[in-house]
Amino acid sequence: MRVHEKKLLSQAYGHYGIGAFNVFNAEQVLGVFRGAQKAGYPVIVQITPVARNYIHPELLEGMIAGAAQHFPDVTFSVHLDHGNEQHCLQAIEEGNYSSVMIDASHESFEENVRITKKIVDQAHSKGIWVEAELGVLSGVEDHLKVDDDKALYTDPAQVERFIALTGCDSLAVAIGTSHGAYKFSGGRGLRLDILAAIRNRLAAGYPIVLHGASAVPTDEIVRINQAGGQLKSDAKGTDETELQQAIRLGVCKINIATDMRLIWTRVVREFFRDHPDQFDPVISGKIYMEALEMFVAEKCKMLAMS
Repeated sequence: MRVHEKKLLSQAYGHYGIGAFNVFNAEQVLGVFRGAQKAGYPVIVQITPVARNYIHPELLEGMIAGAAQHFPDVTFSVHLDHGNEQHCLQAIEEGNYSSVMIDASHESFEENVRITKKIVDQAHSKGIWVEAELGVLSGVEDHLKVDDDKALYTDPAQVERFIALTGCDSLAVAIGTSHGAYKFSGGRGLRLDILAAIRNRLAAGYPIVLHGASAVPTDEIVRINQAGGQLKSDAKGTDETELQQAIRLGVCKINIATDMRLIWTRVVREFFRDHPDQFDPVISGKIYMEALEMFVAEKCKMLAMS
């Protein structure tokens, strides 16, 4: 059942986290829905501008609509992730999203406010929620690339003013997570002190979003490299204990993308290493959907244990 993101986040706040999973193809759509059904928890299906360019938005919407019919017990919402002005305005006009994210975090504070306010005005006129970002995450994901030395933690002192000026409905914060597979390679973790300071400046129940929250399990990295990959062995993701602490501090939407890509890479590399005579993508695709189903179910259950 498709519902508005507002309903999902208001129910989750302070109690559990909702996994927001980025999808690019039919295998990922089915894997996410199967995992959500297995766990019995709601999910947010996220689509990035890169996914919209890879497979036409109408095809992505068709896949999601079909999955919703096939899995009627799954409660979900659809969200545009990391859009610029053009991406957000197009998504708002299409009407298939209950929320969009405008990412102007790389701009100055004043320009971030201006761009975000523009999107908020357009989105609210059609009942669509807007997620904005304050602070800059490092790492690489899709079209995003930010070096570590250019990453900025969210300044708690700016949060109240930013929300008041823009009217955004949820806020993605930078507290130590990063995009891509090479998270925390220097041994750092989440800045829960900054998160607590942010939460204390917000109205009760205001949704906080955590991007770059994949776990990047060591065994996935090892298996990928054993099958011919060359990922850095010191890659480390977000610790589950810290993630659960963050949920208790107001984070209720948790973005997951890298882990889904790592599972795909491991499945495909191992399959064709072990079956070099095969060339049918359906076989490895089925294995990936099964692995993704298990991952999504386990992730949803973990996020509910906060």
